[in-house]
Amino acid sequence: MGTVTRGTTNPNRLRRMDRWIAAAHGAELRRAADPVAVDLGYGAAPWTAVELLHRLRTAAPRARVVGVEIEPARVAAAKPYEREGLVFRHGGFEVPVPQRPHLIRAANVLRQYDESEVAAVWERLCARLAPADGHSRGGLLVEGTCDEIGRRHVWVALGPEGPRTVTFATRLGSLDRPSDLAERLPKALIHRNVPGEPVHAFLRDFDRAWAAAAPYASYGARQRWIRTVSDLAAHWPVADGPARWRQGEVTVRWEALAPRGRPGPFVPPPRERSS
Repeated sequence: MGTVTRGTTNPNRLRRMDRWIAAAHGAELRRAADPVAVDLGYGAAPWTAVELLHRLRTAAPRARVVGVEIEPARVAAAKPYEREGLVFRHGGFEVPVPQRPHLIRAANVLRQYDESEVAAVWERLCARLAPADGHSRGGLLVEGTCDEIGRRHVWVALGPEGPRTVTFATRLGSLDRPSDLAERLPKALIHRNVPGEPVHAFLRDFDRAWAAAAPYASYGARQRWIRTVSDLAAHWPVADGPARWRQGEVTVRWEALAPRGRPGPFVPPPRERSS
């Protein structure tokens, strides 16, 4: 289920996303009895799935990765790269694995879809995640977009209940101003970067804080970024701290950036209470 992507991929393209996943979701993966991650739409070459396994295992040594592609020829080409903990399967948004995954990563997959299709895809994928319980928030869907060599990346993190956060990540030496990341906004947000929308206001404030932090540039781009995000956090619900800011990242609560003027991304129906 889904549409064949262009398949463009490069080694290390998703390193920023992978490292964030290992830091933000590693504890959940370690707690799972059989932590399974899905690299959905890995493309014409299997590099991203191979790298995901390596990076996840730094945080969760028992993690397994399933690469899923809708193009059968790509699956056949990836088969020689299978190893302990890594397999490749033919499929799409139905996520053809027998258990509920603890992670689904979908990078540069929804870029080709219409904005109106995003909520339904999110809902379908989140329904496949491992459910929350008394000891876990459940699985994680990470969906976003990056440039060809992974210098700039924006992704949304979703749990079984729906969207949680938006993360902006960049190689700081390549950045003129934070709004340069606008071209990498995921499909749910990229057409909303217009006056009157929260994501536009956020990027405007981000640029203003970056300009105000210009004196810190003499200490390096990292120090300027940290000062910028610290100032931004006074007005926006930033969900991480300096340890992640030093990596050229900032994570913001989804509800602060969610589009206006239409129903938001899916909200699962309330569970019926047992009598």
